[in-house]
Amino acid sequence: MPKMGESISEATIISWLKNVGDYVEAEETILEVATDKVDSEVPAPISGIITEIRFHKDAVVEVGTVLALIEEKVGSQKSEVGSKKTEVKKGEVVLNQKTETRNSQLATRNTDAFISPLIISIAQKENLSIEELQTILGSGAEGRLQKRDVFNYLKDRKYPIQSKPTTQNLQPTTSYPKPKINFVEGKDRIVEMDRMRKMIADHMVYSKQTSPHVTSYIEVDVTNLVNWRNENKENFQEKYNQKLTFTPVFVQAVAKAIVDFPMINVSVDEKNIIVHNDIHIGMATALPNGNLIVPVVRNANEKDLVALATDVNYLADASRNNKLKPEEIQGSTFTISNVGTFGSLMGTPIINQPEVAILALGIIKKRPEVITTEKGDEIAIRSMMYLSLSFDHRVVDGFLGGSFLRKIGDYLEQFETNTTL
Repeated sequence: MPKMGESISEATIISWLKNVGDYVEAEETILEVATDKVDSEVPAPISGIITEIRFHKDAVVEVGTVLALIEEKVGSQKSEVGSKKTEVKKGEVVLNQKTETRNSQLATRNTDAFISPLIISIAQKENLSIEELQTILGSGAEGRLQKRDVFNYLKDRKYPIQSKPTTQNLQPTTSYPKPKINFVEGKDRIVEMDRMRKMIADHMVYSKQTSPHVTSYIEVDVTNLVNWRNENKENFQEKYNQKLTFTPVFVQAVAKAIVDFPMINVSVDEKNIIVHNDIHIGMATALPNGNLIVPVVRNANEKDLVALATDVNYLADASRNNKLKPEEIQGSTFTISNVGTFGSLMGTPIINQPEVAILALGIIKKRPEVITTEKGDEIAIRSMMYLSLSFDHRVVDGFLGGSFLRKIGDYLEQFETNTTL
């Protein structure tokens, strides 16, 4: 089958819909796989009988790996599988072909490669020495070890590789005991995390371990914006067949501010800063089951409000109905999270790695405020909201973070209410 996205290198098997010995028709779905937080179906490349299944439920399989073998039905037409440059045995279910063997990868691996704090903590828990970690092939950038690489290795681990005497430990040890969890039999219950919740948990812990978080806050008067939306939402729906929510306006303001402050639209690669030219805004979206997913509005700075509203509505609907494509949750360069949807006044969001900043938008509330008019200071009812920006203090200092946040507030407060729709 074709690749499921430009940056996708592996998939997790959710379930097989067919068993060994079952007959399948060409293009019939035979298994379901997950890439990040999106589930996809894998069709049979030909009609025939499944003779072998090489990976089972929960296995993490790299792109290019044969998943199963199908014995072609006599007289049926073969399907082309894989790339034109690679010969594939008939009936092999593949994602794409790999060109290097494990031996060659081991021979060229970098034993001095960076090992993240998350990998170190897993190694300590599983009693893996630094020498044993260095024998594991990494699937990350430049062969860097990922969590999945370590767990895949542990599944087939036969014996440990003893660590050589050294004066350095993987991580400073602590004498602080792990807090005891009180469990009352018959009253309390244990709920196992589902696959998506585990991924979210790992991603959040990794982000906090990687980036020193700093959060700044401002208060914004969005009275003019609220009044404009209330006056135009019905006409917008009739004219464009799209709901006019606040989200596309927020995305537009963030995209404009990123153009003004491009060093917010970056990623950190060890000692290098990668400045992204494209502005892809992720919008954190809550799913009906309580989990979180981040679909991406691509090239947000190049779109008008109508196009942004169309994208936002599509992505929100696809999220709720589990219809997002893998590439639609990949490649964001900045993320926004509307915590006001749940009634929260403000939030301290965790950065969506490998980005360096994330914006939280609080609830819009009417409050009495002191405003300056031609008559002087007056008290008026205004629609107010808090914005909070969490940023990576390795590369974003207080001046840049504060200026960027203030610029977003200015765009929202100075929203052009005479915008023609």
